Amino acid sequence: MKHAAAKANRWEDHYTRLARKERFPARSVYKLQEIQKRFAVIRAGDNVLDLGCAPGSWLMYAAGLTGPSGQVVGIDMSPVTVHLPAHVTVHTRDVFQLAEEPAAFFRQEFDVVVSDMAPATTGSRRVDAVRSHNLCEAALGIARKVLRPGGAFVCKIFQGEDFKPFSEAVRAGFSECKIFKPQSCRKASKEIYIIGKGKLGGPYVRSQ
Repeated sequence: MKHAAAKANRWEDHYTRLARKERFPARSVYKLQEIQKRFAVIRAGDNVLDLGCAPGSWLMYAAGLTGPSGQVVGIDMSPVTVHLPAHVTVHTRDVFQLAEEPAAFFRQEFDVVVSDMAPATTGSRRVDAVRSHNLCEAALGIARKVLRPGGAFVCKIFQGEDFKPFSEAVRAGFSECKIFKPQSCRKASKEIYIIGKGKLGGPYVRSQ
């Protein structure tokens, strides 16, 4: 028991304690908070799709930004047990299966698609980067089909040999593409975020 507690304490930091104080289930909420402050991807009244939403921190934060006039939909293979506002819906589902026909499943469009998905790590940076890239490809494939023209896409990816071609794929589909590593990311982490704004194609333009 002491060994497990020591291991847990080793990962605890300012953001972990802050998340506990502010009643978020995970410190990852501050990554989205930094992205939002820098790029303003989510607006009041938006419909937001959160891929890999468990344990629910991004859902909670996004719901606060959209307000009750918006809608937040989450997808994860793990159930989300935290209390969520009425305008949040969560589906327990495999994102790879969902990627086949997302439009038929959701039957709606979204203003923002966010993905904080990460694979179960193996200890091999190369293997983990490949698995991360596979999740990112699924997220981008879903975004292409359900994201409204003019919408925004946020995706976490592990840096590796697939990072550049994936970032170029995002750049090709959006009028603006940025690479960003929040300060709240752990220093040893290879994760980084790609932010696409202004999805190309179609007549829809987000209101200012």
